[in-house]
Amino acid sequence: MKTPSSAAAPSLWPDPGFTHIPYELYDDPEIYARERERIFMGPTWNYLALECEIPNPGDYKATTVGDVPVVVVRAKDGSVNAFENRCAHRGALLCLERFGNARAFTCVYHAWSYDQAGKLVGVAFEKGVKGAGGMPPSFKRGDHNLRTLKTATKAGLVFGTFDHAAPSLDDYLGPEIGGRLERVLGKPVKVLGYNTQVLRNNWKLYAENVKDPYHASILHLFFTTFKVNRLTQKGGILVDGSGAHHVSYSMIDGNSAEAEYRDAKLRSDSDEFGLKEPSLLDGRDEFGDGITLQILSVFPSLVLQQIRNSLVVRQIVPKGPDRSEVIWTHYGFDDDDGDLTDLRLRQANMVGPAGYISMEDGAVGAFVQRALPGTRGERSIVMMGGDGVESQASRATETSIRGFWKAYRSLMGL
Repeated sequence: MKTPSSAAAPSLWPDPGFTHIPYELYDDPEIYARERERIFMGPTWNYLALECEIPNPGDYKATTVGDVPVVVVRAKDGSVNAFENRCAHRGALLCLERFGNARAFTCVYHAWSYDQAGKLVGVAFEKGVKGAGGMPPSFKRGDHNLRTLKTATKAGLVFGTFDHAAPSLDDYLGPEIGGRLERVLGKPVKVLGYNTQVLRNNWKLYAENVKDPYHASILHLFFTTFKVNRLTQKGGILVDGSGAHHVSYSMIDGNSAEAEYRDAKLRSDSDEFGLKEPSLLDGRDEFGDGITLQILSVFPSLVLQQIRNSLVVRQIVPKGPDRSEVIWTHYGFDDDDGDLTDLRLRQANMVGPAGYISMEDGAVGAFVQRALPGTRGERSIVMMGGDGVESQASRATETSIRGFWKAYRSLMGL
């Protein structure tokens, strides 16, 4: 499939900066193919797994980098390896189960076998049968190892990159984002459950959504009605120097003014809605800083969520120009008591595919995708909070969305 040439870039995105985004970027198959090459298989670090998902030697998880299938496995020495989940012989998937334990990985098609580092260690009938057939003398197993990823871990998260010359993970994240990541992953983790959210929209529409802090006061009735997140609360936006990663955070402020919500008729006060089980909104200040909501993103596809005591790792998975999924991994900590675990599980009802909040995020991206026909040459507008890409105290801003496009545009050569 052809990809856009550098010569075609000015006609696709003639505007300088990051405030006017071409709608073609959300539905063009050639752009989608270029993203696989330049972003997901380029010099970016992609989330692969939680370390607690592969605790023992031989434990593996089948996942994806973008839409490229990969396997991440715990080796005998405790290190973590990752390689493409595709047999070098005829291209079949090697791991058909999402989780498992294996000393070696054998393809069901023709029984080519690979070790825990992705090296080819066995070929069925390599010497033929009764002196006939088999592989030619020029065949060398070492020429057919699986394509590997460079891996690194941070705060119990496993990351991988196809680009072995990519900067270190710590350099990629930077100290501020790395510190905020460690804030919600500062001790041993246990998985509480999984959800998969199917989205009928391009993956970037969801990536923009999680970087957009001010839509929550307009789109999410639950947030504003029950004061989980309002722009009048204390908080801010952090954007790293590259623009790629961000943190949006807020804390409950009992003295915050609510007049702006009432005057703007933003559904913030209603006698029609209430909770029969108000304990859903109970909470513990488990991190000791008063922050009740933190959304952190690592470019291109990782989102870490703290909403009250609900902790989630979200992985954005492209499935085509107009389809994507989000894999939700709900987690807690090994030292959680029973009451805190119960609270996390109750608050999981606020998020996920059928959550009180995230249902709208799953729908609104499709509203944009359905409206794309006829937009060739048109631009969306990302000017809230100015035209720069910097951290801001106000959450009435789109600075972190502009940061996403800054990183995207650089990698894509547009």
